[in-house]
Formats: sequence, structure tokens, C-alpha cells
Amino acid sequence: MPLPMNLHIDRGSPVPLYHQVVQGIEHAIHSGDLAPGTKLQNEIDLAKQLNLSRPTMRKAMDELVRSGLLVRKRGVGTQVVANQVRRPLELSSLFDDLSRGGSKPSTDVLAFAHNEADKHERELLQTEPGSSVYRFTRLRSVDGKPLALMENQVRDDITELDATMLAEHGLYEVLRTAGVNFRLAQQRIGAVVANDYQAEQLQVEPGAALVTMERTAFDDTGRAVETGRHVYRGDSYSFELTLVER
Repeated sequence: MPLPMNLHIDRGSPVPLYHQVVQGIEHAIHSGDLAPGTKLQNEIDLAKQLNLSRPTMRKAMDELVRSGLLVRKRGVGTQVVANQVRRPLELSSLFDDLSRGGSKPSTDVLAFAHNEADKHERELLQTEPGSSVYRFTRLRSVDGKPLALMENQVRDDITELDATMLAEHGLYEVLRTAGVNFRLAQQRIGAVVANDYQAEQLQVEPGAALVTMERTAFDDTGRAVETGRHVYRGDSYSFELTLVER
């Protein structure tokens, strides 16, 4: 089956061509344009259809197979898996997740600074002494209801950031636009009780249960890009994991 014709390859984009293919096919699968069980053309024909090299197309297809969205069957070819595992191929932010779910998130930037990184930040972001970082705290809300209080540090050799930009766009959206191709993260999920400041911002009682997430994200070159600690209202947010037997 030919790929959906709305799969657009932007050769002027900083996003690698193979990853644009991955994103396009992933979107087609999740939107239903490529139904479970759909058989795709071979890689040579797909490469011709998109005017790409065969190695580029093979790299994209290999990643989709590794992610569990496609399967190769001998004598049959490449197919969309019959039972989809909706596992994102790239790291997502809360802004991404809410937007994809049809919500309209809003963001208040409570604090923003650009100054020298401390020792702990340098260790997390793997930067040299004397390097600087962007530090900011944001309150993310949905339909006027506070959902998450997010503290982040971003190395400053990627792109320039400002408070207005972060109020209007998700952090990962901004960084991807700057050419960051997120690849993996070290993440820890836990729980705390709200202190007075967190309770005030999230509009909960002091001592209320909060979900925590600490993450340091890396790009496809192995560079640590951003690190952060977020707290979420325990009555409004949870993390969903899909576990696959290897």
C-alpha cells in the first residue's frame, strides 16, 4: 500500500529525513490512515515514492519495527502490527501529551533566569565549569485548573530561550524547532506531599499527594539537553506505562 500522500518530507528542516518518515508513519498509524494489518510497499518502492535513498528509508523502517509499530514477516512483507502498542518513538512533554489528547494547555512562567550553572547542574547536563544554563519554573494548567509545577534547566548552547516563548510553546517543541532530536532520557517517578508553595500554586491543601517526575533528556548525539523536576496534582494526573516482554 502506498503511504498516505500527506506524509511530507521537508528537506530544509533540521530534523533528519529518516526521522521525518518515522514521525509521518507513526502519525498515520495512530490516526487510522494506516490500519492494523496494512501491508506496506517494499523499501525500494517507498524510497522512490518519497524521493529518498534506500538506506534512509531502511533506517526509518528499522526504527518503526524496533518500536513495535511495524512487523516484518517472511514471505509477506512489512505490515502495521495487528495490536498496536502506543509507545511514543520520541520523548514527549506534558504540553505534547495534553495537546495530542485534545486539551488546550496554558502556561504561566513563574520564574526565568539565565546564569552560571552550579555543580549539580553541570553534572546533570555534562557541561564545563563556567558554563551557563537557562533556569525556569512554569505552572501548567488545563481549563483554568493547575495541573503541574515544572522546574527545568536547559543548557544554553542550543538556542536562545525567553519567558514569552516558554509561555506560548512547550519546551520540547521549542527545542525540536532548534534542531534537537531527542533520543532517550533518564527518568524517575515518585511521590511527595505538597509543601506550602506547591500547594498554593497547584490549588491543593498542604500535605496533599503529588506525583513527581525527574528527568534528564539526551539527543541523538548523546548530549544532555535539559533536566528538570516536575510535580503533578495526584488527583488529576498519572503515568501510564506499557510493559513488553522481551
